[in-house]
Amino acid sequence: QVQVVESGGGLVQPGGSLRLSCAASGSIFRINAWSWSRQAPGKQRELVATITILGSTNYADSVKGRFTISKDNTKDTVYLQMNSLKPEDTAVYYCNAFNPTDGRRYWGQGTQVTVSS
Repeated sequence: QVQVVESGGGLVQPGGSLRLSCAASGSIFRINAWSWSRQAPGKQRELVATITILGSTNYADSVKGRFTISKDNTKDTVYLQMNSLKPEDTAVYYCNAFNPTDGRRYWGQGTQVTVSS
């Protein structure tokens, strides 16, 4: 089992920045990729960014150049640095960890990000 807990959400003005954190515990050694997804009201959940255990990253076109995903192995924490935020970035952001051994994704409870003036 793996547990993930997100934090760092909040209210920010357009053009501002936030850093989300995803703290992991449990059988982390089984995880080979971490992702951030988001879900806005009335919309489907959208994959935002992914990082593998080798450090390879991938981003949705809508956030490229503005968001950066990173991982601190000493703290078992994954981050999502969000810059130049736009109102359309408003959503609940979820972290998940992927275990290829059993194909399971472990999700956190989400953290709300609101971009508004």
